[in-house]
Amino acid sequence: MMHLGVDTGGTFTDFVLLTRDGLRIHKVLSTPRAPEQAILQGIREMGLEDAVSRGEVRITHGSTVATNAALENKGVKTAFVTNRGFRDMLTLGRQTRRELYNLTPDQPPVPVPEPLCLETGGRLSARGDLIDPLTEDDIRSLTGQIRELAPDAVAINLLFSFLDDTAEKQLANALAPICYVSRSSAVLPVAGEYERGIATWLNACLGPLVSHYLQSLQKGVSPCHLAVMQSTGGTIAADQAADYAVNMLLSGPAGGLAGASYMGALQSGSINKTRLLTFDMGGTSTDVALIHGQIQLTDEGTIGPWPVAVPQVDMHTIGAGGGSIARQDAGGLLQVGPESAGADPGPACYGKGGTEPTVTDANAFLGKLHPDYFLGGEMALDMEASKAAIQKLAQSLKLSPEAAAQGILDIANEHMARALRVISIQRGHSLADFTLCCFGGAGGLHVCDIASILQMDKAMVPVHGGVLSALGMLTALKSRQLTHALIAPLDSIDKALIRDTIAGLVDRGTRALTAEGVDDQRIRQQVRLQLRYLGQTYYLDIPWQDSIGQAREDFHQRHEARYGHRLDQPVELVNVSVTLQAPQDKISLPELTDRPTARPTARTRIYLQNQWRTCDVYERELLAAGQDIPGPALVVEKVSTTLIADGWLASVDQWGNLLLSRISL
Repeated sequence: MMHLGVDTGGTFTDFVLLTRDGLRIHKVLSTPRAPEQAILQGIREMGLEDAVSRGEVRITHGSTVATNAALENKGVKTAFVTNRGFRDMLTLGRQTRRELYNLTPDQPPVPVPEPLCLETGGRLSARGDLIDPLTEDDIRSLTGQIRELAPDAVAINLLFSFLDDTAEKQLANALAPICYVSRSSAVLPVAGEYERGIATWLNACLGPLVSHYLQSLQKGVSPCHLAVMQSTGGTIAADQAADYAVNMLLSGPAGGLAGASYMGALQSGSINKTRLLTFDMGGTSTDVALIHGQIQLTDEGTIGPWPVAVPQVDMHTIGAGGGSIARQDAGGLLQVGPESAGADPGPACYGKGGTEPTVTDANAFLGKLHPDYFLGGEMALDMEASKAAIQKLAQSLKLSPEAAAQGILDIANEHMARALRVISIQRGHSLADFTLCCFGGAGGLHVCDIASILQMDKAMVPVHGGVLSALGMLTALKSRQLTHALIAPLDSIDKALIRDTIAGLVDRGTRALTAEGVDDQRIRQQVRLQLRYLGQTYYLDIPWQDSIGQAREDFHQRHEARYGHRLDQPVELVNVSVTLQAPQDKISLPELTDRPTARPTARTRIYLQNQWRTCDVYERELLAAGQDIPGPALVVEKVSTTLIADGWLASVDQWGNLLLSRISL
């Protein structure tokens, strides 16, 4: 059985194939209007059609279908159903203003138009008591309204349905024959009617799109097993994924973190010792995250203007990628991003008609992208188009072309460094404890500069870092993340109730995983309580060690470490959360053995420190374990390029990872 990881990005679709003979990598330009076409093209170009037709390839895929549809507000027509008197729930939101001192702020978008917001019975109190029953007349009336409005999907979000989902299930059963139905008690059974409603609406409006896409892809790769990466960094079978579209919003980026975590564990010997600060720089955006032993999760994420309260990798995304467009603003200043040239037309140097200068064009103009080695020489760079784009911008800025190009890179680097500070220093972490890990097609060109800005002395460029998200698909665990609301003062709860709640969640998750063919003896579980001080809104995740007293003390310590103080207040339990994981077939990276020390294969001119310099070019595929490469130098490979800057030394480990260390300030 062969294993194929596929990551669909905004510019490229990446492939990593694991066979008995080792790893193969491949890239094709993405096809945003029909992402499955790029995937099937890549399968053909890799010569896998026969193996796929025989079912000999297990495919794990990171999809951007849900992400792009949510960002571009291109979900299907969706009706929203809630209790009487609450039809404006999603429009009102939390009544917060994004611009506090703007007297004429722009109106935030309305998730669901008013005519599609419907009301019915089935209202519960905060204690679960029935206030307004759901009658047969209610169901008939709502069914008639839905037939008349003819939406493609319906989102059902009744108040406090996480305490008793009977009414939501009755409505879902009545509406299921008409259209796609999503209910909040299945999507996000926790307190917070607005956040739960948004998650349910997103799941409903994205569900039919994801379902159609996955069906098309499954048809193209049948009879192979197809799994999809979830936002938590674990995988789910494609035939189950369509019901949980909102859990796929960070599908691709989560694969990168899974790959980085795997690479970090190779260095430390244990995943629990892994401490990485990661940035995934692709063509359109850069995703930054922190791995402290394990991938960190959050339920306070966002997608566009919407809160996404379902569990997902704790990641910060900015509009700074290789395709980010540089421009002069109205005040005469140089700006970079967030607009991107994307895959079509792409940066000017791609030769597809792009004329705007991008970060990639700046790197190409300054000699940091060698035209003979780009994509292994399979894609020609139009250096003249890149030069013309940079010169046009330089003229408007009244700078030399070199200064303009370097300015583009400096601004992009600072954008990424600022994002990395947000998820590390601002959360109380010392950067001295971490290694900067870059991946994505453009990451290696910027890693030394960003490490220098952050005053970090250690960095890593993983082997196959240009396709690490696709590689991460092969290392990710099959998983389920389940949460149940259990709101009460912690000291008033019987421990038996917590145990029973955990047992119920474990049973649900185990049945879902065994349906994918997982041996239940291989399933590992992690249990966490979400706690807060009584009266607070936000909570902290605390590992459950079968002791209420220990959970209380751990919460006090965590709160003090995070916020600098602890309170003499009762602690309240909010949710019980269970993570179930089952390992994939273990993969082993081939090691570099018996290779002679590689010599430079070329010399090239690069603009560094305000002057043109000549430096060596090494082919990464030829490097030997234990080899050291002092900067400045370029290390080229098919899917990316790494710039080893002045004052840095790159050492090659036994798997081919580049371990960078700063040898001078």
